[in-house]
Order: sequence, then C-alpha cells, then structure tokens
Amino acid sequence: MPLALLALAVGAFGIGTTEFVIMGLLPEIAADYSVSIPAAGLLVTGYALGVVVGAPLLTVLGTKVSRKRMLMLLMGLFVLGNLLSALAPSFGLMLAGRVVASLAHGSFFGIGSVVAAELVAPEKKAGAIATMFTGLTVANIVGVPLGTFIGQAVGWRTTFAVVAALGVIGLLGIAKLVPATPRPEGARLGGELMAFRNPQVLLAMAMTVLGFGGVFAAITYVAPMMTEVAGYSEGAVTWLLVLFGVGMFLGNLLGGRFADRALMPLLYATLGGLALVLALFTVTAHHRILAAITILLVGALGFATVPPLQKRVLDQAHGAPTLASAVNIGAFNLGNALAAWLGGIVISAGFGYTSPNWVGAVLAAAALVLAVWSAALERRSPVREAVAPAAAVPTPVHH
Repeated sequence: MPLALLALAVGAFGIGTTEFVIMGLLPEIAADYSVSIPAAGLLVTGYALGVVVGAPLLTVLGTKVSRKRMLMLLMGLFVLGNLLSALAPSFGLMLAGRVVASLAHGSFFGIGSVVAAELVAPEKKAGAIATMFTGLTVANIVGVPLGTFIGQAVGWRTTFAVVAALGVIGLLGIAKLVPATPRPEGARLGGELMAFRNPQVLLAMAMTVLGFGGVFAAITYVAPMMTEVAGYSEGAVTWLLVLFGVGMFLGNLLGGRFADRALMPLLYATLGGLALVLALFTVTAHHRILAAITILLVGALGFATVPPLQKRVLDQAHGAPTLASAVNIGAFNLGNALAAWLGGIVISAGFGYTSPNWVGAVLAAAALVLAVWSAALERRSPVREAVAPAAAVPTPVHH
C-alpha cells in the first residue's frame, strides 16, 4: 500500500471525527456557552450546510490548481476551522469555526478519491479509494468515542485542538508523501450542470437528503436523549457512540455488497427498516438495553442506504458524475442540517428529547415514497437512453 494512501486516510479520519464528535459533546458545549440544547444543535446544522456549499464550489475551484496542492489547501482550511472552534470565546465564533472546517469536507473526499486511484495500478483502484475512506469509517468507531471521552474528561476544547493536530499530521503527510500531479484540464461546468436536468438525478438527491436526514434527526440529540430519558451517565455516551460507529461500519459493508446486485430493493428495505426503527426509538429510548440495540440498528440501517443512494446518483448522472457526486455529498449533509433543525424545533416545542425520532421516521418514510416513485417513473419511460455505465466509484460512507 502506498504511504500516500495513509496520509489521505489520516485526513479522512480527522474530518470524520470532527463531523460526528459534536453529537456527544452538545450538553457540555451548550452549558459552556449558556445556550439551550436545540441552539447548540445549530453546530450540526452549520457544519452540514457548510458541506453543502463547499462540496461543489471548492470542487470546481480545485480544477484550477494541482490536486496535491488543492488537498493541502483543504486540510489547511480544516485545521483553521478546528482551531477556531477550540479557541472560540463566543458561540457565534464556535459556529463560524464549524462552518470553516466543513468547507473542506466534500471536496477532500472527491479530489482525494481521484488521487488515491492514480496511486495504484488500474486493477487496484477500488481498493485504494476504499483504503482512504477507511479513515472515515474508523473515525466513527474510534475517533468519535475517544473525542467524546476527552471532551467530557478534560474539556470539549481539547477535543477540537486534538482534531486540528490530526489535520496538521494529514497536511504534512500529503505534502511529503503524495506525488506532485499536473493541474487538471479545466472542467466544462456547463456540461456538468446538464446532468441536473435529469429528474431522476434530482429524485435520487432528494432521497439522499430525506433518507440520511432520518439518521441525524435522532443521533444529533442522542446525548441528552440517553442521559435524560434512558438514564445513562454522561460517560456511557462514549460507548453508545461506539455502538453507532459499529452499526455504521456493518451497514456500509451491507450496502456496498448488495447495491450492485439489487439497488432499488435494497433501498426499499433499508429506508423502510430505518423508518420503523426510528419510530420504535421513541419507545426503546426509555430502556437502556433496548436503546443501545436501537442505536446500533439506526447506524446499520442508516449507513446501508449510503452505497445505493450514491450509486443511484452516479448511474443517473452519466457523463457528468464528478460534480454530481460532490453535490450528493452535500445532499447527505443537507439532510443532516434539515434533521438537526427540525429536531431542535420539536424539542423546543416541548415534545421531549425523544421527539426527534418521530421526525427521523417521517423523513425516512418520505425517502421511501420517493424511491418507489422514482422506480415507477423509470418503468414508465418509453425509451431509456443507451449510455455507457458510469465508472465504478467506491462509495464514501458519508457525505
């Protein structure tokens, strides 16, 4: 394995950690800044919206410089955002730091995938890109729980300082290990945008927003839900996030295995199962063991939707998969932002910490309806355009 892949994986690990660790630290951050839990949830929404904006924008701007230099610039932006979060004296500056860090998210995975594929022989490209994304998967099993533990034991600012240090390591690794590449030819933005005239592309992205949003409706507020409703201690939240990370890992494997064989049936099963589990979470959240099992299932079912949703977008955006792929990473995060915002609204309205689970169930069910509608429209189409299959692109676990 080229050492350059390790540098990319370290960067992915840092990005995955900073995105998800916030859920386990919401109570501490809210208390420090004297804001409510729903208000602190804006730190999730702000990050997600930053990815929505940054993914397509920086992907297009990245065509003007070499990929290596762009990856270094993205990691520099990531480090800057996390340092600002660690040092922010006010909630507003903390939110600004989250947004700055998030701008690097989508483009790093998009450009990093291309670089990883170029580092190895053609028959090993898929494995190389999967190796980079391993950093994101491991972040949710190791980085997020460890960051939550550090934040609760020493202080949440220390967590973001450590994540910034990880970003520096990733930046130095990219500078040292990733080979220099020439500036890519300018992208034809008009041609890339044509893909969005296909209604199936827009439907696939809408499924992404709603389906993955269902996961974040529950997970954004999992810390107060588990401590105030299930009766867990704050320290136990770390292990519950480990369970969620394990569920993510297993779900991603499941989705990746079956997405090529039966994409739409897999979507029906995972979205339907997710809606059901999230609805049941309003009940199981009152029982410690059942709550833990449910968190595992939410992670597994939620992330089992990622490979088929990403592949659906790539299949429908034939001829212009690069920008569509980056925008779909933004779509995952738009769902995160929407769900975190709606979850905060129902909590503020007095419906309790389990009410975001109902929001998630409704979002997942809506995604299932869109999936059925999309397949029905495809079957009714009298003529399907004959196109070459999109290049095989390993599916990112986030985003």
